[in-house]
Amino acid sequence: MPDRDPGGSHAQNFLPYGRQEIGDADIKAVVEALCSDWLTTGPRVGQFEKAFARFCGAAEGVAVNSGTAALHAAMRAVGAGPGDEVIVPAITFAASANAAVYEGATPVFADVEESTLLIDPAKVEALITAKTKAIVAVDYGGQPADYATLRMLTKDKGIRIVADACHAPGATYMGCPVGTLGDISCFSFHPVKHLTTCEGGMALTDDPELAAHMRRFRNHGIDSDHRKREAEGTFAYDMVELGYNYRLPDVQCALGMAQLERLPQWVMQRRRVADWYEQALNGIEHVRPLRLHEDRTHAYHLYVVRLDLSKARMSRAQAFAHLRARGIGANVHYAPVYLHSFYRDRGYAPGLCPVAERVYEEILTLPMFPAMTKADVERVADVLRELAD
Repeated sequence: MPDRDPGGSHAQNFLPYGRQEIGDADIKAVVEALCSDWLTTGPRVGQFEKAFARFCGAAEGVAVNSGTAALHAAMRAVGAGPGDEVIVPAITFAASANAAVYEGATPVFADVEESTLLIDPAKVEALITAKTKAIVAVDYGGQPADYATLRMLTKDKGIRIVADACHAPGATYMGCPVGTLGDISCFSFHPVKHLTTCEGGMALTDDPELAAHMRRFRNHGIDSDHRKREAEGTFAYDMVELGYNYRLPDVQCALGMAQLERLPQWVMQRRRVADWYEQALNGIEHVRPLRLHEDRTHAYHLYVVRLDLSKARMSRAQAFAHLRARGIGANVHYAPVYLHSFYRDRGYAPGLCPVAERVYEEILTLPMFPAMTKADVERVADVLRELAD
């Protein structure tokens, strides 16, 4: 959801790092769902799954109640468990690693490319062992990871690739859309993402067995749902494994369907904002945008820059505070996951991924959402210039 200015003279003109957009079509779709016979496990769930999968070029969609739930369902579907290792980039949201922990597997953190913050395939190669069950490839900020190289590393090893594509619907890699690049691709529909269902997520796959497993997993491990049993005229069901209640209600799927209509436009607008940033930041020596690989298109969930601390007159923490004080909703995405207390208490320690730790001290996330104007971007750039005054 949008950041809020903690107070002061900029409260009426605060520019958040992300903001959802809700229109009349969204409200109408939600009201229609509320007035229907089905609030959950109804027809809108399957309609949304099919529509989003079609947008991404995948065969199967499994709607769940968060991006985290999608990652967890993926870990269960690929069979990660005790004794297994799952390789995860150091720079990502904690859920990318936590999903492996939920299933009893051990996250193994790989360092990132300094210029993009994407998982570094060379570091991944050195971490693969006989225990490696899966690699979580995070499309950081909205730029796809290097899936071709990761596929080469996992060929004939039985290692699955789970694409954490929560930042990247609408992006492409070597001409292929995000959503088709992993064995399972996971998306988030949180309010600051490209489209929202308030909270929600989806897992995409071309494998019908993986899809069936995830659908069962999101419904307590039960082999049918209420609507299916009603259609078949039966009350009996079987819980075949321990699952969770990760269902996404019809009301939220209705919102997602309405939002999906505008997703291509919103991706284009995000790219336009990124172009404005590139122009506005050109010549500001202490600010360096992340690099875009030529074989990919970017979806720009986040717009992240690095501060050259040798040229700025303040630390990243001071720069963050300065931006916020001037009404710019800067943020930081993310600290290396293993530096969080939960992981430190389990034996992970600083020094594990030197590039991630060094670059973390330099990164800032700048406002990025479709409704931003060129004047908004120029305002951000003007405040960034002040960091070296």
